[in-house]
Amino acid sequence: MRWATYASVSVATCLIGAKLLAWSLSGSVSLLATLVDSGLDALASLINLFAVHHALSPADEEHRFGHGKAEALAGLGQASLILASGCFLLYEAVGRLLAPEPIAAVAAGMWVMVLSIGLTLALLRFQRHVIARTGSTAIQADALHYRTDLLVNGSVLLALVLATWGWVGFDALFALAIGAYILYSAWDILRRAADHLMDRELPDEDRAKIEALVAQHPAIHGFHDLRTRSSGTASFIQLHIELEDELSLLQAHQISVEIEQIIEQAFPGAEVLIHLDPLSVVDVERRQTF
Repeated sequence: MRWATYASVSVATCLIGAKLLAWSLSGSVSLLATLVDSGLDALASLINLFAVHHALSPADEEHRFGHGKAEALAGLGQASLILASGCFLLYEAVGRLLAPEPIAAVAAGMWVMVLSIGLTLALLRFQRHVIARTGSTAIQADALHYRTDLLVNGSVLLALVLATWGWVGFDALFALAIGAYILYSAWDILRRAADHLMDRELPDEDRAKIEALVAQHPAIHGFHDLRTRSSGTASFIQLHIELEDELSLLQAHQISVEIEQIIEQAFPGAEVLIHLDPLSVVDVERRQTF
């Protein structure tokens, strides 16, 4: 995860320099759009770097469940930055659409876009590998930025090609579309970060998998109150299992350990908490409920 943040900051810094040069030569508003986007990517990647460093810190006396939610806080910060950039780009694009200007040094801009696409593809491949290994919320948010960049860079390249044919107005239209897409991306990041901070349940397929794993144990008569959440790369799973009254404490404990191990094998890194309920007590509670 740390190497992914280092790579992200490096790529964003490189692209800022190249795009700044190309925009200063061409004056293209769509190039300005992608320059602003790269600047925000660099800032967001720096936020991620510190957030990931903090999130990977082990649990301490003041944070018994670890520091994983630092990733979600970083996501909120990224979403705020992206919203601001999207609004700025829409403002610039509308102004250029109302007062079109010719684009200079188109070839330089096109080469910068080709460079941007190549570096972004390489970074996304590395980030995909890291996400598959860790499930990091912060890296997922960062990867979303750069997937957006692929569309942004491709559209800017197309706008510059059209400008060489004399269709200068498309430069502002593409910038307008990029601004709208950036706002959409910000909403997606904001939603994911809010779900993380509000302890949203794990996906339905994961909950169904947990239920199936627990139900297959021969000593289990039932289970209830399954609760799940995630924090950074860690998952937290808790539930009540229903066992025969006659079991000794040692036998019941062994059954709960077996179930914990089964769940942890399916969800590496998860913290599993199991409460033991005697079957007769559960039956009484159910009768009182109904």
